[in-house]
Amino acid sequence: MASGDRQDGPGAFRQHLPDLSIPRFTTMQKQDAHEYARAFKESGVPPWLHGLYLHWRKLYQEPFKGITNDGRVRPDLFRLQDEGMPIEAIVSAAETLLSRLTPAEHARLAHHIDSPEWRTWSNPEFLLSDKGLRLDELAPETRDAALALLEATLSPEGYAKARAAMRINGFLGELVGAPRVMNDLSYNLALFGVPSATAPWGFSFYGHHLCLNVFLYRTQAVVSPWFTGAEPNLIDAGPHVGTRILYREEALGLQLMRSLTPELQRRAQVYKLLHDPAMPEGRWNHDDQRHLCGAYRDNRVVPYEGVPVSEVGDDQRTLVRAILAEYLLYLPSRARELRLAEAERWFAETYFCWIGGFGDDDAFYYRIQSPVIIVEFDHHSGVFLTNTEPAKFHVHTLLRTPNGGDYGMALRPLIPGVEQEYLWKGEKE
Repeated sequence: MASGDRQDGPGAFRQHLPDLSIPRFTTMQKQDAHEYARAFKESGVPPWLHGLYLHWRKLYQEPFKGITNDGRVRPDLFRLQDEGMPIEAIVSAAETLLSRLTPAEHARLAHHIDSPEWRTWSNPEFLLSDKGLRLDELAPETRDAALALLEATLSPEGYAKARAAMRINGFLGELVGAPRVMNDLSYNLALFGVPSATAPWGFSFYGHHLCLNVFLYRTQAVVSPWFTGAEPNLIDAGPHVGTRILYREEALGLQLMRSLTPELQRRAQVYKLLHDPAMPEGRWNHDDQRHLCGAYRDNRVVPYEGVPVSEVGDDQRTLVRAILAEYLLYLPSRARELRLAEAERWFAETYFCWIGGFGDDDAFYYRIQSPVIIVEFDHHSGVFLTNTEPAKFHVHTLLRTPNGGDYGMALRPLIPGVEQEYLWKGEKE
């Protein structure tokens, strides 16, 4: 089979380019992001996605608890510590951004540190939660200042990954002829709290296929939850040709699964098919597909599945570390090392599970889960491309910090002098 014919080959996605003359795209091409979102909310089309949106709004009404494996939040898992975050540089970048805003822009950007709006991020191209500032609507110097805040906060390689995801989104917008809805700057930034080197604050940066929630306190950071995806995951034309993401997460996961003994593979593979008839109701949906910890799933109970990492060999544990390191890439090196060491301390209660096949051409899902970290990887069917079955050129990944760790929530009651109103309750629209 020629590489261009393989579902993971460099030209594979072009076999699934959509017909841009159908109403979905001719309508989309005439709309800006706000018109597009408004039409979706008012029309309820497509019904399955509108139904999911309504379900998300219902989940938002729940007080924050955190993802757990059994419904009970385990206490005392997280602590305040020096992680070497360059907080002065981050604060300086935030203050530069604030200095360039109009009063109206500042009012839209700023939220209380405990605002439940932290939880309203989402990864579809629909602007479901229009909070903060949208980068493609800002003056160039203001937009550059917003990106500088992101760059100051993330590791160099993490920032490069984020920008690559944004550029791939812009490439998809060009492929479907709708750059006003999807482009490399169609992302919102919302600020929570007041930038400070000594008090807690943070920000949310979100849009199609890239959502980063960042909580900061002194030299410590929690970048969680985050979501990163791509459709396709490779730019094969234009000024950013060769840009590609999420291939290491794919390759390392496949290497881990293949390195297990047949008996461990059998136990790790919880479902043989990606949309398996054996799955219980709710285990698969059109948007998240196999993901369990996506947008608005802040309180989901996710039981452990698969194989305990304690039962695999040293080579396999090395691969687990490599996968987690890749998922912690957004953190600067010192914070990443500490978080990885924390994850390793829980290897006795860390599980690896798999859905799908593990041949060269097989799309798949995997999850690594412990009391302190959850990472998910999923190959998806087409949303804008026409592949009806999951393919390796459409990838979703995410990271969660279970047991109340998302959004830095588990750390907040540990911070001296901070009000401990850390169990949010969602607000109605």
